[in-house]
Amino acid sequence: MTEQPVIVLVRPQLGENIGKAARAMLNFGLAELRLVSPRDGWPNPRAGPAASGADMVLEQARVFDSVADAVADCGHVYATTVRKRGVTKPVVTPEVAARDIHAGPGRSAILFGPERSGLETDDVAVARSIITVPINPAFGSINLAQAVILVAYEWSKHVALAQPPETDLPLPAPQEELDGMIDQLDAMLVASGFYFPPDRTPVTRRTLRTLLTKPGWSSQEVRTVRGVLSALAHPRQRG
Repeated sequence: MTEQPVIVLVRPQLGENIGKAARAMLNFGLAELRLVSPRDGWPNPRAGPAASGADMVLEQARVFDSVADAVADCGHVYATTVRKRGVTKPVVTPEVAARDIHAGPGRSAILFGPERSGLETDDVAVARSIITVPINPAFGSINLAQAVILVAYEWSKHVALAQPPETDLPLPAPQEELDGMIDQLDAMLVASGFYFPPDRTPVTRRTLRTLLTKPGWSSQEVRTVRGVLSALAHPRQRG
């Protein structure tokens, strides 16, 4: 079984962002977090509330003095950056990186830079590949948690994560029931003088039928609408 990639936050500045990154990781099945020289030290009291329950990721987080130490046991290291920063390395998307991590042996690490400046050239130099995404050249700022989500989501597509239970959809109503509802409405519209001018009646009827046959009406929905139409045609007398 492929080992999970390690998420490495290099010199993160705010405890809140570390917490949000941990939350993003656990959302998509990643749990191993490593921190390189966090600016405000570790542990950071601001990380917990921002993690919104991803406490296990924070509790197990390990702190290192350098990028080299943080990835020493990893066979492949990816650096996330929107720029190559003068370093010539293979550049891949998060999707390709996730596929390669699953296909390859050993541990992988993914580096994320500090919030303000991103990874430095020396940080990127440690990596063997660069992960980047197409982004608006006029506004290339992605916050730390967003960057982690982009990568973690692509990883999650290759593993079996629990999905929300599907709701059983009702069977579609038979055409006969749908036609009955449309005929009932049509009769009410004729009685109310809705179709005017007369030469537009076929087009208007066709438009209404198209509108009313777009959804996948269930029998219960048809009965409900017909009940509404009946109530409008024959309002109850209030005493």
